[in-house]
Amino acid sequence: MTETTPHDTEASELDPDEQSEAVAVARARAEVYGLLAAVFDGDVETLAAAIEDGAFVRLADALAANVETDALDRTDLDCEGLRIGYDNLFAVPGPHYVPPFASAHADEPSESFESDSPYHEEGEAGEFLGDPAAAAAKAHAATGFEPERGDGVPDHLAVAFEFMGALCDREAELLAGDQDGATSEELSAIRASQREALDRLDWLESFQEAVAREDAVEGLFAELAVFAPQFVAWDRNDGLVTN
Repeated sequence: MTETTPHDTEASELDPDEQSEAVAVARARAEVYGLLAAVFDGDVETLAAAIEDGAFVRLADALAANVETDALDRTDLDCEGLRIGYDNLFAVPGPHYVPPFASAHADEPSESFESDSPYHEEGEAGEFLGDPAAAAAKAHAATGFEPERGDGVPDHLAVAFEFMGALCDREAELLAGDQDGATSEELSAIRASQREALDRLDWLESFQEAVAREDAVEGLFAELAVFAPQFVAWDRNDGLVTN
């Protein structure tokens, strides 16, 4: 695959070579988001296989994405250790817990929210299933997306990446098919949904900083928490098609 840059050309105007490359880019983006969804859903078997197979490095290179992958080139992974590390960081509230959902990293309290959590004070930001969850759920419903990851939490990071993967997959399907006015219209809608989904990931910097503080032993999740916002930033600027 050759180096890619943003496109401002409608699908119906692409020549066959450009169309083929656009399909390959959309599929590669979908694969990266699928891997990230697995990572932050605790699918450590998929994570270990992807690291040992060099999938993150290969995909980043294929997309010419400006992201750090040196720390993700490893063969010494222990699935049980990864599972314990994931649970301590993202699943079991404790001294090293980092909530993997957007609502917890919000700066402002939700406009309308009543919490029965003993760990949340009314009027404070960081509610479970706050406004970011409502916005994500609305976006999912608008496209017919039904998440399989994230334990049913709409603004869970795994769901956000799963959603982006599904949107990229649909983009690839449309690009690979016959091009007409209806296809062009749906592509525009899909790409608008992608842009909005990426904008909802503006909390990744806060998440990355928190994981860096807490993942001091294994360190792999801290590296992946660096890779994720770097890839999202690249995708927003260079991967996402504009039209």
